[in-house]
Amino acid sequence: MPSLIDFRRRIRSVKNTQQITKAMKMVSAAKLRRAQERVIAARPYASQMREMLANLTHAAQSDDNAFASSWLAVREPKNIDLILVTSDKGLAGAFNSNLIKASQRFIEEHPDAKVSLTLVGRKGRDFYKRRSADIIGEYVNILAKPTYADAATVAKDVIRRYRDGETDAVYVINNDFKSVMTQTLSVMQLLPVNLATVAGAPTTVSDYIYEQSPLDMLERLMPRYVEVAIFRSMLETGAAEHAARMTAMDKASSNAKDVIEALTLYMNRVRQAAITKEIIEVVSGAAAAG
Repeated sequence: MPSLIDFRRRIRSVKNTQQITKAMKMVSAAKLRRAQERVIAARPYASQMREMLANLTHAAQSDDNAFASSWLAVREPKNIDLILVTSDKGLAGAFNSNLIKASQRFIEEHPDAKVSLTLVGRKGRDFYKRRSADIIGEYVNILAKPTYADAATVAKDVIRRYRDGETDAVYVINNDFKSVMTQTLSVMQLLPVNLATVAGAPTTVSDYIYEQSPLDMLERLMPRYVEVAIFRSMLETGAAEHAARMTAMDKASSNAKDVIEALTLYMNRVRQAAITKEIIEVVSGAAAAG
């Protein structure tokens, strides 16, 4: 049976851990507020750009030269680029494992295609580094404060590969931030672009008057759309990460409290048993001496 000093050491250790988890929860809560503000600010722009691009795509498809555009071409998906956005740090519950499992399911669902990975975040990079995956790009330590320049850097090679015909489709997997308690897994097709993937199959299409050729405008705006979509995915994942870590640290602090109470109760029982034993020995010794 452990001694009293062993119990005190264990309780002190759990209390130290509890202080760390409480501090991490507070840090994540502070970071979450800033990340949530950035996500909310970025969503309207991304939404309006998707809507405008849907109308532009519809207009460009009626152009006589539309078949020559790599953005409108639909090829058999023999080569797929998958952008996986994970966090750089752990201690966020099942946040990263769910993303990695989703990427593995995606690869399994496309057995006839060669899936090349662009990994944003250390956790996804470390996982696939140990498994000899086809990694064409890795970007770490950028999700703490992602910038549009970071997203443009990630998108640059993806855009080039699609334009050059090296890949037939581009997907991105990330976690969308819904609330502190809810993060939704998202698997979105970026390329090739069509009305369904860009704007959720809108029932009506706005009749714009274009000063330039819709196809020329599409050539200019499509790279920006890919960059914005990746930037939004990075912002959403960053906010979702802080929310998941805050929830995980709150549960860890609560579990530490339960462990401390259980250990304290057991320690008091052991101490009471030791005191009772000593009293019995004293009384027995006094009775024997009398």
